[in-house]
Amino acid sequence: MALKQIDPVRWVLERDFKIGMKVTGLIYGDSYIIQNLEKEGALTQIANVACLPGILKHSFAMPDVHWGYGFPIGGVAAFSLNEGIISPGGVGYDISCGVRVMLTFIEEKEVASCIDELTAALFSRVPCGVGSKGALKISETELLSVLAKGALWAVKKGYGRSEDLECIEERGTLPHANPDAVSKKAIERGKPQLGTLGSGNHFLEIQVIDEIYDENVARQFGLNPGQVTVMIHCGSRGLGHQVCDDYIKVMHRAMNKYGISVPDRQLCCAPLKSEEAKQYLGAMQAAANYALANREIIGHLVREVFGDFFPKSDLKLLYDVSHNMAHIEKHDVEGKQADVCVHRKGATRAFPPGHPSMPEKYRQVGQPVIIPGSMGTESYILVGTKRGMEECFASTCHGAGRVLSRKAAMKSEKADTILKRLEDRGIKVMAETMGTVREEIPEAYKDVSRVVDVVEKAGISRKVARLRPLAVIKG
Repeated sequence: MALKQIDPVRWVLERDFKIGMKVTGLIYGDSYIIQNLEKEGALTQIANVACLPGILKHSFAMPDVHWGYGFPIGGVAAFSLNEGIISPGGVGYDISCGVRVMLTFIEEKEVASCIDELTAALFSRVPCGVGSKGALKISETELLSVLAKGALWAVKKGYGRSEDLECIEERGTLPHANPDAVSKKAIERGKPQLGTLGSGNHFLEIQVIDEIYDENVARQFGLNPGQVTVMIHCGSRGLGHQVCDDYIKVMHRAMNKYGISVPDRQLCCAPLKSEEAKQYLGAMQAAANYALANREIIGHLVREVFGDFFPKSDLKLLYDVSHNMAHIEKHDVEGKQADVCVHRKGATRAFPPGHPSMPEKYRQVGQPVIIPGSMGTESYILVGTKRGMEECFASTCHGAGRVLSRKAAMKSEKADTILKRLEDRGIKVMAETMGTVREEIPEAYKDVSRVVDVVEKAGISRKVARLRPLAVIKG
C-alpha cells in the first residue's frame, strides 16, 4: 500500500484496486504519528474500510489512530444513505464511550489543601472497576426508560440538572432509540451497572486549567487559568458491549442475505436501507442513551462530593460528547446537502460555529471538543472549525491513542513505581486494581500534545485550553 505525504500533516493512502478500495485513505499525522502507525494493523484497516459500499470522500484516520475491531480506533467514515452500509465495527463495543468536563469555579490552591481526602471521597462515591455495580437499583421497566430517554431520565430522577441537557450531545437523548431492539442479555448486564465508571482507559480526573490558547473562545466556554475542572470518561458498560456483540452476529447473516463482500469479516455490515440496519441503529441509540445517563449520574455524584468539601461550589457542565457513534447528519457532498451516516470510532464530533446542533451559548464560536490525555498527562479543550466540517465530516481525534498493547504495558513497569513517579509530579492516583495502573502507564499512549497539534495544524479543530491532572481515579 502506497502512502504519500501531501502536506506537513496529511498523508494519502492511495487506492489499491486489487483489494477493492473505492476511495483513498486520508491520514492526519506528522512524522511522529506516521512512525507509530502499525503498518500491518491500522494501515490495513484504513484500506479495508475504504472498500465498504457507499463510502464517501475518504477512509479517514485521525492522529490517535491504532488497530481496533474492524475499523481502526481513530477511524472516520461516512456513507450514503442510498448505497451505503452501517457496521458495528465502525462504532465499537463501548457504544457512546465519551467524555464530559465539569467546571468547578474553584482555584487550584483551595483544592490542593484537601486533594487526598477529596480524591478518596470521589473514589468511594463513584463505583469503578471491572463488573462494578452502582448504588442505583432499578427495575427492567425503569431501565427501558433509561434506554429511551438517556440523560433526561437521570435529570427527572434527581440525578442531574435540567440545565445540563443543553450541554450534552443531542441534548442528552437520542430520539430514535429503540429499547425493543436491545436483547434481554444486554438489559441484564446493564441493570446493575448504571452510575459506574468501569475499568480500562475510563477514568475520573480532577484537573486544573494551566494554559489558555484562545482567550475569546475560552471566555465563551467559561474557562479561566487556575480553575479546577473534573473530567469523566466512560461509556455504556456491559450493555453496550452486549448490543455490539449481538448485532455483529446479525450483520454476519445480513451480508450473506444482501450479497455483501468485505476484506475483513470484522467489517460485517448491512445496507442502511435494510431492516437489520434500522434495528441496529435503534439498539445503538438506546445503548448511547444508557451511556449519556451513566455520565449524567456520575456527574451528579461528583457534585455531591464537591458539595461536601466546598458547600458553595456550583459545578457546571461544559460539554458531554461521545467518541464511539454512528450518526445520521447533514453534510455537503459534491456541492449538495445530503443526509449521510457518519461512523466515528475513537473520533469526536467537532461542529463549527453556527451549526444548529450547538447550544445557543456556544453557537458563535463552535462546539467544545474534549480530548483526554493518558494517565498522568495533560488533556485539552478544543473547538470545532468550518474546515473540519467541510473536509472530514466535522470530526477530530478523541485522545492520545495507544502505542503499546495492554499485555506489553503490563510487562513494562511495576505499579508502585508508576504511582511513585506520578506522585513526584504532584498527581495522586487511586485505582480499583494495580493491574489497571500498569495497563494504563502513560508510555502506553502517544504524546497527546503531538496528536492535538496535528489536528490544529490541519485546521480540523483548534486548541482552546490545556488541563493538567491533579488526581486520577481508575477502575
